[in-house]
Amino acid sequence: MPESNDFANIPNQDPTNKITAAKVELGKLLFFETGIGINSLNPELRETYSCSTCHIPEKSFTPGRFQGIADGGMGFGHLGDGRLKNPAYQGTEVDAQGARPLPTINLAYVKNALWNGAFGANGMNASFKDVFGKADPLTDINFKGLEGLEANNHRALIVHRQEIKKELMDYLGYTPMFDAAFPDVPAAERYTLQIAANAIAAYFRTIYTNQAPFQRWLKGDESALSEAQKRGATLFYGKAGCINCHNSPSFNGQRFAALGVKDLDQNGYEVFKTSDGRAKGRGGFTLRDEDLYKFKVPQLYNLKDVSHYFHGASKTNLKAVVQYFNHAIPENERVEKGRIDPLFIPLGLTDQEVDDLTEFLTNGLYDPNLIRYKPSQVMSGNCFPNNDLTSQLDMGCK
Repeated sequence: MPESNDFANIPNQDPTNKITAAKVELGKLLFFETGIGINSLNPELRETYSCSTCHIPEKSFTPGRFQGIADGGMGFGHLGDGRLKNPAYQGTEVDAQGARPLPTINLAYVKNALWNGAFGANGMNASFKDVFGKADPLTDINFKGLEGLEANNHRALIVHRQEIKKELMDYLGYTPMFDAAFPDVPAAERYTLQIAANAIAAYFRTIYTNQAPFQRWLKGDESALSEAQKRGATLFYGKAGCINCHNSPSFNGQRFAALGVKDLDQNGYEVFKTSDGRAKGRGGFTLRDEDLYKFKVPQLYNLKDVSHYFHGASKTNLKAVVQYFNHAIPENERVEKGRIDPLFIPLGLTDQEVDDLTEFLTNGLYDPNLIRYKPSQVMSGNCFPNNDLTSQLDMGCK
């Protein structure tokens, strides 16, 4: 992985949104800014949530719980584990999605965003223009021809009830930053959701786990990995066959696979949106039967901080994930056997090998310093990532 400030070597940039330091700084502040959360269903809860509500740096940019809650949530607890539904909201009113939020790290290697890859006009979506805007009306954003991050961030700002407009940017103090970051964009188009989405995309592409032991080892530090981690890495590339799907620098993959894991609503959790199509996986976007229940191959860094795994949050520790792959026994009765990915077969790992592979994934791929991507404050002066009273008390803010 490159260094975060080595913009020239960061891959998959949108040609219409080349990374600059000014864009990154603006995007970073907007990502944590609770002051743009003004479209809450309950006016009394304006400015109480941010993008980072569900992507906490200290939890490797995950929610700290099985399901993120933005508008309609309250509290923070310890690194997000205490966030609950606000009693002022009905369950269907809460801004929470039907799949576990993916971490916003190593996104420079993501061409098409979300578990079903629905956003981004290029990459795996280039041949699916006929379904843009159909299953999810917001996928008509793809007609702009943008890369996945620029398109999805626009969608996210809408879905998560946030606002970008000139008057608000003037009030919060961001207008000069927009001017510095996007001087070539006409003023009438500059203070908009799409331009804010572009700034956040630039910031996203600089968030790397490039201080993890395996990254240090790749760059020549032969002492960076323990012997157990080296054995685990050998299994990853060899007997376990993980590399067959997880094959980018972040160990994500440009494919979708049906593994037969349970969906979020099958795991005993309170689900606020069971009808958003997330459980259908790739098929929920492409509308093709053969794509049903296939989900994106996700990146594998900093899983140590994650409290739940897979799209449905069905596993709660990393060893259980490794064992699921080792045994290769699908657990979701909704997914017919014929749909299961042909690469999902028993691995034959011994108990020691399971432990070694788990150790490599847990600690060999763990960057402990992601707080370096967090600002010290936002322009509004609000608390962040949350700004509701309970969160303020939990965080010791104000």
